[in-house]
Amino acid sequence: MTALLIRDAMLLLDEGPMRGDLRIEDGRIAAVGDASAAGARVIDAAGRLLAPGLVDIHGDAFERQIEPRPGVRVDTAIALLETDRQLAANGITTACHALTLSWEPGLRSLAMAGEVLDTLARLAPRLTVEHRVQLRWETFCFEALPLIRRALDGPLTPSIAFNDHTSMVLRPIGMAVADRPDPLTETASPDDPALAVRLAKAAARSGLSPASYIDLLMARWARRDEAEAMIAEVAALGRAAGAPMLSHDDCQPVTRARFAALGVRIAEFPMTRAAAEAARTAGDAVVLGAPNVMRGGSHNGAVDAAGMIADGLCDILASDYYYPAMLAAAARLSGPMGLGPARAWSAVSGAPAAALGLHDRGRIAPGARADLLLLDWPETPGAPPAIRLTLSAGRIAALSDSALAPS
Repeated sequence: MTALLIRDAMLLLDEGPMRGDLRIEDGRIAAVGDASAAGARVIDAAGRLLAPGLVDIHGDAFERQIEPRPGVRVDTAIALLETDRQLAANGITTACHALTLSWEPGLRSLAMAGEVLDTLARLAPRLTVEHRVQLRWETFCFEALPLIRRALDGPLTPSIAFNDHTSMVLRPIGMAVADRPDPLTETASPDDPALAVRLAKAAARSGLSPASYIDLLMARWARRDEAEAMIAEVAALGRAAGAPMLSHDDCQPVTRARFAALGVRIAEFPMTRAAAEAARTAGDAVVLGAPNVMRGGSHNGAVDAAGMIADGLCDILASDYYYPAMLAAAARLSGPMGLGPARAWSAVSGAPAAALGLHDRGRIAPGARADLLLLDWPETPGAPPAIRLTLSAGRIAALSDSALAPS
């Protein structure tokens, strides 16, 4: 690879912005601050902000490329290539696709998960950013073990997220999601029309009628005594592989403590402040949604992510269901919330990289992987920045200003 010199950028370092140059060699940052242009192609940054690439610990927006409407399926390769373009354009240089392993048929089935894994492997040489996988395992999907083992043996170790949407959707009618107890001892009646209304979206996604979906759900619930042993087995596999592990939608401190004892040290989207506080007390990382910060609150009644960050109860923001939210959230945290650019950027780059054990990225420093974004940062606090150049391992992944092409 030809060396690159990014000249006269505002470098976003861990300690804050600093104006200077940055040199890239063989896909890594070779020098920061005062860098030689010898033998390098030059990009004139003209005072624009140069920041580490975004690291998305959990994103499922790729599902909308595969199935843009219920029952409308797009070829998986076409969908993932389009996802790659969206990631690069939004500055996400490391993406962990939240790939659901569910007992449902359809979009979130094991068959679909296997197809996505196969397609990502086949497309790898053509992708512009790094695509990794989060095994978003539904803990009542007892037949997922072979696929989990196969993914853990792959070239890029996946993370494992423990999801229990089975008991979540079976909570009594009228009970808020955040109030779900652990364990769930009382459920909604399968004959209650309100349950069919609650499950209508999931049924449509799976291609089933609400009645058929409820029958399948109740058959899984009848096997709930098998879940605890399966969770322990999957956690053991994750520990042996060195896979980062996350518990999803924790509502109670007891849930977080139970998973932490299994080596699951990332709390993903805790639904209550008490669950997040339990994670923080134990020294575990806490992930919340960047759309929550971008919109000024949760769409489903969960905790306010911006307030949790300000209170020291959240480390990491994920794209969740909307890739542009990561950059927008960083801008809001940096400007109107007054956290400053370095702390705001940590939530979308350095902190998720560290939680995933990806210590070669998420910061601007000699030796780090050259995943970098060159941005126009607006003077108006909180206004959306514009990404002009995305570099992934030193290669151009997206370019929106021809003046920035290396000369």
